[in-house]
Amino acid sequence: MSPRYRYSAWHGGPDPLQPPVDLREALDQIGRDVMEGASPRSALEELLRTGTRDSAGLDELTRRLWQRRSEMQRRHRLDGTISEVRRMLDRALEQERLALSADTSEDARFRELQLSALPPDVAGQVNELSEYDWRSPEAREAFEEIRQMLGTEVLEQRFEGMKEAMQQVSPDDVERVREMLDDLSNLLAAHARGEEDIQSTFDEFMGRHGEFFPENPRDVDELIDALAARSAAAQRMLNSMSEQQRDELMALSQQAFGDPRIAQALQQLDRQLQGLRPGEDWNGRARFRGDQPMGMAEATAAMAELGEMDRLAEQLGQSYPGASLEDIDLEALQRQLGPQAVVDAQRLSDIERQLRDQGLLQRAPDGSLRLSPRAMRRLGENALQAVVSQLRTRRGERDTDRAGAAGELTGTTRPRTYGDAEPWDAVRTVRNAVLRRAAEGENSPMLDISDLEVSETEQRSRSAVVLCVDTSWSMVQDGRWVPMKRTALALHHLVATRFRSDALQLVTFGRYASTVDVGELAALEGVWEQGTNLHHALLLAGRHLRRHPGAQPVVLVITDGEPTAHLEPDGEAVFQYPPSPHTLSVTLSEVDALQRLGTTLSVFMLGEDPSLAAFVDVVAKRGGGRVLAPDADGLGAAVVGDYLRTKRRR
Repeated sequence: MSPRYRYSAWHGGPDPLQPPVDLREALDQIGRDVMEGASPRSALEELLRTGTRDSAGLDELTRRLWQRRSEMQRRHRLDGTISEVRRMLDRALEQERLALSADTSEDARFRELQLSALPPDVAGQVNELSEYDWRSPEAREAFEEIRQMLGTEVLEQRFEGMKEAMQQVSPDDVERVREMLDDLSNLLAAHARGEEDIQSTFDEFMGRHGEFFPENPRDVDELIDALAARSAAAQRMLNSMSEQQRDELMALSQQAFGDPRIAQALQQLDRQLQGLRPGEDWNGRARFRGDQPMGMAEATAAMAELGEMDRLAEQLGQSYPGASLEDIDLEALQRQLGPQAVVDAQRLSDIERQLRDQGLLQRAPDGSLRLSPRAMRRLGENALQAVVSQLRTRRGERDTDRAGAAGELTGTTRPRTYGDAEPWDAVRTVRNAVLRRAAEGENSPMLDISDLEVSETEQRSRSAVVLCVDTSWSMVQDGRWVPMKRTALALHHLVATRFRSDALQLVTFGRYASTVDVGELAALEGVWEQGTNLHHALLLAGRHLRRHPGAQPVVLVITDGEPTAHLEPDGEAVFQYPPSPHTLSVTLSEVDALQRLGTTLSVFMLGEDPSLAAFVDVVAKRGGGRVLAPDADGLGAAVVGDYLRTKRRR
């Protein structure tokens, strides 16, 4: 007999068929925000708020939550119990008047006068008729139904599931409810006094009255939590009514089961719960403006649901001290927004946890978050891949697929990737195959493509490279800030992984120039200051080149403006716009100094400033270099491509 299988929805936590968390996308988004000037902490918060390509963010979940809340308030109104009592009472009075109209006695006329003199409000009518001797059996039965309905409504307000349990209510049932309420009041009073043997008292209470508590609390605190949440929702429902509706409903509650002691016991219970759980929301309210009436029990459940939405919104907002995605109540989230919302929330939590666990975000000495060196390598790898894609599309070259064009072995290996032209490392490849077969079994292939490792090589020629990047405000203002940083990341990653013998120095220049590492450059914020001090940047570039006398000197300059500042001998920067002849002269003198070192100088001109174009033409003529004018999107490909061109020419 063939086996039979049964398929159903997955309920065992995160769906095992969901794609894994894409940390590369998350890190790329965080890196972009950091390069735009955000702190890593705020960049992470922005990622969690906006979400990823595969997951809705906290903002989207919150929007859907508030939309659901608004729809509920626009759909319903709170006077359902009053309206239902009015309908049932009209039916009872109609039956009674029909019975009296058939009677010609004076007593019948007196009773008609009594009915015509009833108060205008429903609660007053029910109270007046509580002692009325009904002539019509149908009317008497209808009036008793009102009392029964009120009883089940007021109990369902405080005790979930009570309406189903109290469909047919006898006087004995009412007495059992009253006894339960008295015993519950005594239990709460004993708990408030701090009696030591409260658990045994609780167990005894549950043994007698456990049928009224389908949630099956384990101790008195769980019982109080459940009752207080329900009682607070009932109070918020009353707060949301008009004063007339509230008074009328409270008066009707006194007629529950025709026994005012039930309502009095519930009022006493509410006072006790408010004292035991003052942190519940007892003063809140909500505005319902729809046309679908809700009874007391249904309205209380709706208020509890709104309270749950408010708590969820606070958890999703993550705006309180010590907030964490672990705080989100996933069961409540599923009740309100469905299982996909839980998947999205768990995925966001996984992203945050894995970013920390994998060391991509780390704590600085001052307690703030920062991108780790590993994260910087990943950002550089992403930036370099984008550049390589542009280079391949434009020219079909694959220079960056090789660790070195000359093919000198470095002694290290790496897993083979598509397009690698390096020689295989036989020892490592066989070792990988043996380990894989030991784990997978002898039926697995002898050799798999995943086993392959290649030997890394690097250029025999060594270069001293300086990348000078303009950090003046115009770079931020004209949208060139992030492309500039991505270019620096791509070049840094290329040198660090494929041309390790090259010495790369990053130099930023605004009013002053300074040397920075790649992490500092990535986190650099745009600052409003006047001055483009290329003179100072070239001074620092020359210092780096002279520290590496045996290397090929390469200087790459990214700028969108002509020099407007220079460095005086005393170290002070002098700014002047339009540029002074002295600023241009000292800047060109540094170009000449670099040319005497045999430097390959390339200038990447951003924008269409005629003055800048005229200046860089002079630089090209004086320094024997090149001028390229890429757009912001093509900057990375232009810089990396020019660097590789100098390697090939060497």
